[in-house]
Amino acid sequence: MKTIIIAGGTGFLGQILENHFSTLGFTVKILTRNPKKDNHIYWDAKTIDKWTVTLENADAIINLTGKSVDCRYTEQNKKLIYNSRIDATKIIGEAINLCENPPKVWFNSSTATIYRHSLDKKMTEENGEIGNNFSMNIAKSWEKAFYEIDNPKTRKIVLRTSIVLGKTGGAMLPLKNLTQFGLGGKQGLGNQKVSWIHETDFARAIEFILTNISLKGVFNLSVPNPTDNTTLMKTLRQAMKVPFGLRHPKWLLEIGAKIIGTETELVLKSRNVTPQRLLTEGFHFNYPSLKKAFENLIN
Repeated sequence: MKTIIIAGGTGFLGQILENHFSTLGFTVKILTRNPKKDNHIYWDAKTIDKWTVTLENADAIINLTGKSVDCRYTEQNKKLIYNSRIDATKIIGEAINLCENPPKVWFNSSTATIYRHSLDKKMTEENGEIGNNFSMNIAKSWEKAFYEIDNPKTRKIVLRTSIVLGKTGGAMLPLKNLTQFGLGGKQGLGNQKVSWIHETDFARAIEFILTNISLKGVFNLSVPNPTDNTTLMKTLRQAMKVPFGLRHPKWLLEIGAKIIGTETELVLKSRNVTPQRLLTEGFHFNYPSLKKAFENLIN
């Protein structure tokens, strides 16, 4: 029986992957600071301990560890965002090299936010332009930490994941709440690109890379054709049968972000990212369009 270890796997994305791979017959074990289930294993995400033995003979480890960026970028939060990602990545790399039979493949999270704000140019793995601000530099440091340690027996994959749309978490819940109360209009100018992926395709893409053993390096996880914010909100209103939605100018978003403790970058940055490598390798998306995705996620 094949085994997958998911570090930081109790959150939204981890649960998607646990359900997907469990259904396929994999044994899935979760590394977490707060074990609550039989398949949960304690780790503090920064030191070598008993958890390392779970990596022996594993088919894959998927590292999702990191403090959510859905917060105010205070100095304290910036430090936690950085440390949580870098510490976990470094200690996994060390633990892999302590194994006699290390995991065959190591998937490490990154983010599609690593690319610069772009309204026109589509960012591929090969030709994408890396940006330079706090969140982009976090992503660069994350990937640098991943590649700094040599793991000669383990295939290594970077997952530059876009917004994952799912039924039980992620961006869908706040978007649905806004729309339900008549606030689901465009945000800012509405022309900012939105790169996204359905939760099923997110899991399927990782399965695809796992089973194609020649694949390594960076992969963008997003649908082939990014939408824009205006279209995103309009399509969601139509799917929820809500006839109108008040728009949110930038000044109002700034006020709202302070009230709920987040940053406007999460909705105003133009993420124009495409999955060139997945398409080149022959991956097929089950949910390439917003309309089809929302029909599945809402109904």
